Amino acid sequence: MQHLVNVILNGLSLGMIIAAFALALVLIFRSTRIINFAQGSMAMFTTYIALEIVTAGYSYWLAFAGALLAGFVLGGVIERVVIRPVVGKPELNAVIVTLGLFVAIQALAAIMFGSSFRSFPSPVGLSGFQVGTFNLALTPTGLLTFGAVLLVLVGIVALFRFTNLGLTMRAAAFDNEVSRLLGVRVSRLLTFGWALAGLVGAVSGMLIATGSLVSPGYMEPIIVLGFVAAVIGGLDSPVGAVVGGLLLGVVLSAVSGYLAPELVNISALVLLIVVLLLKPSGLFSSAVARRV
Repeated sequence: MQHLVNVILNGLSLGMIIAAFALALVLIFRSTRIINFAQGSMAMFTTYIALEIVTAGYSYWLAFAGALLAGFVLGGVIERVVIRPVVGKPELNAVIVTLGLFVAIQALAAIMFGSSFRSFPSPVGLSGFQVGTFNLALTPTGLLTFGAVLLVLVGIVALFRFTNLGLTMRAAAFDNEVSRLLGVRVSRLLTFGWALAGLVGAVSGMLIATGSLVSPGYMEPIIVLGFVAAVIGGLDSPVGAVVGGLLLGVVLSAVSGYLAPELVNISALVLLIVVLLLKPSGLFSSAVARRV
C-alpha cells in the first residue's frame, strides 16, 4: 500500500514539475502562435542568474524575484531582436530561429557560469513527510511546486478569459492584420507575450532547480516531457498543460515503479500517440487547426 501511495505521489510531484514548463510553452503559443523551442534554455539562464544572487549571499526569495525579472526582460529582448525580423516570413523560420536560440543560450550559459553541476538551495525542507509508519514521497519543496504551479495556472486563465489585455493578445495572435486595422498595437502585444512567457519559464526553471543540482543542460529531460504534456493537453490550453503534466507524471512513475525505469521514455511516447489518435488537437484544445 505504501508503495502504491508513493508511486502516485511521485507521479504527481513529477507531473507538477512537467506542468510548470508546459505552462510556459502554452502561454507563448497562445499569445503569439509560435512554438518556442528555446523556452527551456531561457528558463535555465534565468535560474543561473538566481543562483548567482544566492551565491552572493542574498535570500532565495530575492533570487526568485531576480529570476522572474530576468525572464521577463529576456523574453522581451529576444522578441524584439531575434524573433521580430522573421515575423511575416515563412512560419518555419521562427521555429528554426528558436532552435538556434536553444543551442546559443545553452552555450552562453556554459561560458559564463561553467558546465559543472552546482547545488541549488531550497527555502523549505527536502525530507518527505511521515504519517504513522508511512514515509510519504512528498516534501515541502514538492508542496511549494504544487502551490506555485496552481497560482501560475490561475493567473494565466484569468488573464486570457477575464481581462481586455488577454483577449486582445489572443485576437492579435490569431490575426495580426485585422487587429492592426482595429487599432491594436500588435507589436507591443507580441513583445509582452514573449516577456510574460519568459517570466513563467523562469518560474518553471526555479521550481525544477530548487533542492537539486543544476548545469547548463539540466532542463533537457523536462523540455521533452514538457512538450509532450503540452501537446497532450492541447497547446492552447493552460488547464490542459497541467492535466497533461499530471497524467504524464503519474504514468511515468507507475511504469518506473511497477515495470522498469528503462521503459519510461517509450511510455511517454506511447501515451502521446494514444492521445493524439483519440483527439489530435489535445485533450483540452479548443482549436480545430493550429499553425506551427
